[in-house]
Amino acid sequence: MSPELKMSFEKDDTGRLSLAWLSSLNRVLKKNVKCPLYLQVRKKMVEKYVREESMIRGPKFLTTLRSHTVWEHTPVKLYCTVEGYPTPFVKWYKDGVSIDLSSMKYNVQDNVGIHNLEIVKCETDDTAQYTAVASNIHGQVSTQASVIVKSKFVYPVLLSFAVPMLPEIKYTKINITFLETFGSVFGTEGDTVTLAATMNISPNLANLQPEAQWFRDDHRLSDSKWVKIESGRGESKLTLLHLNKDDEGVYTLRMVTKGGDAAHSAFVSCADGPPPVPGSPGAPMDIKIHDANRDYVIVSWKPPNTTTEGPIIGYFVDRCETGTENWVQCNDSPIKICKYPVPGLFEGHSYYFRVRAINSKGISKPSRMSDPIAALDPTEFERLHAIKLGGKLDVVTYYDDVEDEKKVPGTPSKLHAPETDRTYVVLSWKPAPYHGRAPVWYYIEKVAETGAWQRVNTQVPVRSPRYAVFDLAEGKQYLFRVLAANMYGSSEASEPTEPIQTQELRGVPSAPGQVVATRQTDTSLVIQWAEPKEPNNLIGYYIDVCVKGSKDWDSANHKPHKSNKFVVQGLTTGETYVFRVQAINELGLSDESQESSPLSVKAALTIPSAPYDIALLACDGESMVLNWKRPVHSGGSPVAEYYINKRRHGEHTWREVNIPPIKERLFKVTGLEAGVSYVFRVRAANSEGAGKPSLASNPVVAKAVEGTVGQTQFPMLSFNVA
Repeated sequence: MSPELKMSFEKDDTGRLSLAWLSSLNRVLKKNVKCPLYLQVRKKMVEKYVREESMIRGPKFLTTLRSHTVWEHTPVKLYCTVEGYPTPFVKWYKDGVSIDLSSMKYNVQDNVGIHNLEIVKCETDDTAQYTAVASNIHGQVSTQASVIVKSKFVYPVLLSFAVPMLPEIKYTKINITFLETFGSVFGTEGDTVTLAATMNISPNLANLQPEAQWFRDDHRLSDSKWVKIESGRGESKLTLLHLNKDDEGVYTLRMVTKGGDAAHSAFVSCADGPPPVPGSPGAPMDIKIHDANRDYVIVSWKPPNTTTEGPIIGYFVDRCETGTENWVQCNDSPIKICKYPVPGLFEGHSYYFRVRAINSKGISKPSRMSDPIAALDPTEFERLHAIKLGGKLDVVTYYDDVEDEKKVPGTPSKLHAPETDRTYVVLSWKPAPYHGRAPVWYYIEKVAETGAWQRVNTQVPVRSPRYAVFDLAEGKQYLFRVLAANMYGSSEASEPTEPIQTQELRGVPSAPGQVVATRQTDTSLVIQWAEPKEPNNLIGYYIDVCVKGSKDWDSANHKPHKSNKFVVQGLTTGETYVFRVQAINELGLSDESQESSPLSVKAALTIPSAPYDIALLACDGESMVLNWKRPVHSGGSPVAEYYINKRRHGEHTWREVNIPPIKERLFKVTGLEAGVSYVFRVRAANSEGAGKPSLASNPVVAKAVEGTVGQTQFPMLSFNVA
């Protein structure tokens, strides 16, 4: 070897060859091109390049996150192991929001592909779903787990001495009066809508503020990707950041105090935005995920209203893995019902789902995407195994982690079908007790009528005791059985189920019955109708409205309404309208009901409010002349009659004074007993009936008073309006 190559192998702090040594080696080798060492290094470099090329791959989790339940004020660590080339980068999320690692609350470590997130001191608000997303230039994967933080229970201390009787706690009563409120809103998809209310709080104490609660229909709202709530200093505001048909409903602001609450409500409507293709339908809504499992979920949704568009011929379901924006269509051909089982998911990965509707004109905009859902084994917690170490603490592990028994698993039991549909059946069973380390999987077999048993999952083994069998014949009977297996063999087949029949397509609901409209306010009407005779798994109703004499029907609601009574808002005062209703199920919309009778929009008639300011104009000892002021609110119809009642002061029974009623606001009450004290009250009546009585007047004694009618020395009997 050349003397120039006689050098020591210097290593840096990491144990690798130093950069200075490698640079020196390179200079020397260039001068000795035919040197054996040079040729050997060149060969190694080529081999390294070939090896790295074969290593290139997307990230993959070797060990996924596992869920934990811990006490508050204790630490918890979430571990996962990921491989890939180039080395994947891992990012952590809490309930879909990126975790702020700059705070002292979390510690994150990466040790040669083993990643962990530590919550240093758990609080109850750390209860959430945590996600680790690993990514490199070739792809992205995620794993998810739940952390549940429980409050520590403090046992009461038994005192050996008598506890004194403490006075009752009296809470400060806080009165809330709304000063400015929000009204009904009619928006379009994509709008930003703000509902705000200001109020007077008395007394306004900084440390005793009322709680602002916002509701949509019966569902309480909180801050999210779509909703922002701000409250304080006598104001509460809710902002819908991107209005969607899922947001339609009655919104209620409820201000809650120790002594009660004050509430205000208004309706928010959301119409379809401009379609991507003229004449295409509106987007579906209310995307729900059911029966999430290791490798499949069932997605359901509600169909859009098609008042002016053609009938819907099917739907496409799309999925997207969390942390990416790559939407993948799940079904090749349109499906006709509003429910679809999505197979082929990867265990431990989280997904979003959305749905698009199709008619003869084109495809709708996609629905609002669902909440993220993880493809996980729902029975994972059942495999937890606690080992007592003495003292207060246990070690919680999985049966997979304890000593291997090297046995064939037992036979599954209690096989049944909790859900059946037209073309699929969901099976569930109870696994036999098993404490081995070898993974267990299941085989499902079916038989139709008198045929032979056929294995359903020949390609993909089932690892959880729940499975959906797809592609069954509609209305046909099947038997099912299950076998458990591991690397040591298979169990005996379970007892077969009773004959299970898939559901037959029953069709859309029948048309709703008679539609009746009644007045409510000068801009709204109340619509009621008879329920369909054949509901067929009814979901709700769509209501259409049209000006009398016109054929331009419009949607009164854009989200299915569940009850058979609906308030149509935003109508024009004095205009005449007709209405019709359609029922909805997962197959679509029913025929339209018959049109309602035309009705003009006017304020509904009500009974009048109470009269007030009863005055004594004259008294001679046996009679009194009374006068009063007309009601503040007539109820939409002129006040035609008044009724007067009297009673002796101190008694409780009221007696009518005037039969028949009078039309004027002046009346002489006769037949009084001199020296007796009387009180009076008055009712007003219109075409709707008699209103509430006024409050009782102050007592007055029947005695002669000098003077003339109208002079100021006569006493006046008055009260406040009820």
